[in-house]
Amino acid sequence: MTAIVVCNGSVSDYSYYKRFFDKAGLIICADGGAAHLKRFGITPHILLGDFDSISQEDLRYFESQGTEIMKFPAEKDMTDTELAVEIAIDKGCKTIIFIGALGTRFDHSMSNIFMLRRILSRGVRGIIVNESNEITLIQDKIELQKEEGIKITLLPLSDKVKGVTTKGLYYPLNNATIEMGSTWGVSNEFVDAKAEVSITDGLLLVIKARD
Repeated sequence: MTAIVVCNGSVSDYSYYKRFFDKAGLIICADGGAAHLKRFGITPHILLGDFDSISQEDLRYFESQGTEIMKFPAEKDMTDTELAVEIAIDKGCKTIIFIGALGTRFDHSMSNIFMLRRILSRGVRGIIVNESNEITLIQDKIELQKEEGIKITLLPLSDKVKGVTTKGLYYPLNNATIEMGSTWGVSNEFVDAKAEVSITDGLLLVIKARD
């Protein structure tokens, strides 16, 4: 099952995300992400958080729609987004798509990206999406479908990523080693209808980006 977690970060083009909601079996709203869901016209299954960023109007609205409300104390060891992840995994979700997980709060954006590692270690694929990016983390391989205007960037999330091999991209890699901090993997392009990225060791961020 695929879960969508809606956070309180930046969302501009609400119509862009319809295709992701079409795949979702579980929708979880993290606190102030409720404002986005209201604009999407979608009722989440669960609304959770310490409710420091949601408006009381939005909270009452989703209560009236039958959404399950889960309130947590403000002093806690997890962000609202991580709480949502724990619930999604407990419910058996194998893919978690994050909407509104990137924004002006760089600390929240980075913590959400780093959280992909925790998710992957539990056998779940996490994907952070906005109108310009799709970010996921791999420890083996991934297949990518060509999209117009898309660049592919590969960034290590471990000290080194070994055995990096690509197919279907303009700049090929064959059993390469990329170290964290290197820009070697930035802005590759599709040359075929689909591409494949595989690694033998390490953790690799795979980013589909558009200007």
